Amino acid sequence: MMTVLSWLLSAVALLILLPVLVLFAQVLLACLPARVPPAGQGPRPRVAVLMPAHNEAAVIVRSLESIRGQLGEGDRVLVVADNCSDQTAALARAAGAEVVERAHAHLRGKGYALDYGVRHLAEAPPQVVVVIDADCQVSPGSIDHLARRCIDSGRPVQALDLMCAPPGAGLKIQIAEFAWRVKNLVRPRGWARIGLPCQLMGTGMAFSWPDLAASNLATGHLVEDLKLGLDFCRNGKPPLFCPDAQVTSLFPTNEEGLASQRKRWEHGHLGVLLAEGPRLVRDALARRNGPLLAMALDLLVPPLALLSLALMAVFGLTWLACGVFGVLAPALIATAAMAMLGAAVLLAWGRFSRELIPFSVLLYAPFYAAKKIPLYLGFLLKRQVEWVRSKRDDSQ
Repeated sequence: MMTVLSWLLSAVALLILLPVLVLFAQVLLACLPARVPPAGQGPRPRVAVLMPAHNEAAVIVRSLESIRGQLGEGDRVLVVADNCSDQTAALARAAGAEVVERAHAHLRGKGYALDYGVRHLAEAPPQVVVVIDADCQVSPGSIDHLARRCIDSGRPVQALDLMCAPPGAGLKIQIAEFAWRVKNLVRPRGWARIGLPCQLMGTGMAFSWPDLAASNLATGHLVEDLKLGLDFCRNGKPPLFCPDAQVTSLFPTNEEGLASQRKRWEHGHLGVLLAEGPRLVRDALARRNGPLLAMALDLLVPPLALLSLALMAVFGLTWLACGVFGVLAPALIATAAMAMLGAAVLLAWGRFSRELIPFSVLLYAPFYAAKKIPLYLGFLLKRQVEWVRSKRDDSQ
């Protein structure tokens, strides 16, 4: 009986240890000096910036202004005003963008808007398509970096996508900003340090025209970008991380919008993790495909709050079993995982986020994770499956 219990608890502890090991390795690698990519040769390819937008009148002009100065001769910006009921289309036209409007009562979501835009671009296709969300600011030089890396590598390229806490944000949003930085900066930088690919992040993505035109974009999936990156990797074109290009946006200030955004992202990620993760690992091992294995292992790392909650539960359970039944091995595995997770978080904070949040705010993280328990229970009981736009502020 004790042997069976020991094996069972050890299996559970090892299961939680795997994503912790991946996260720990990524953070350690990210702390090494970054690789310098080769300089692009030849003329810059012709670019179309594709911007899906749903009721983005409050932010789209600033986004377009951050792009306008980066366009060259033959470049264009196409805004897809998707099911808009505000002035998004008119404001985008006034800002100098080419605009197409799409309306459909049932087929809603970013994937459908991207598909509509790509079909419009097919009339005069560019060499590279850069996808930018309508609420993002694009750092100077980013379009050039993305276009050149995309053409030179023949693969999709992902910019550094950061979300920032608005001025005066509370502890919850500050912790969310730190978790976002770990996910979108530290982890892809770590994999890139040893030449491994990254996940696509939804904005700041560059594709060669033939690759994007051949992709199945018309879906209402909650995390269409994540699935698209995995599909490219399966087809031998794993996405590249390009931190020299950067896009930034703000977390919603509206509590309802913040909760909606978090639910869409995390339910979508967990759905793909469970549906695709184990199969991707198996396929990658069978095909000896290193890039696909790297993306699969990265996918198996759940959101930081969920990973922390799950590990704390396993830690408590294994030490309880140790005290009652004398089963020590699972408790030692869980303790090692707890130590590595703590070290990874502290190292990521010290190296990449010290200027963002003081250590005192980081101490709030366990309470932040605990407040997300209903979100994860909701995934088990009533998973979100339809795309819903996040409300950004109280005026919307």
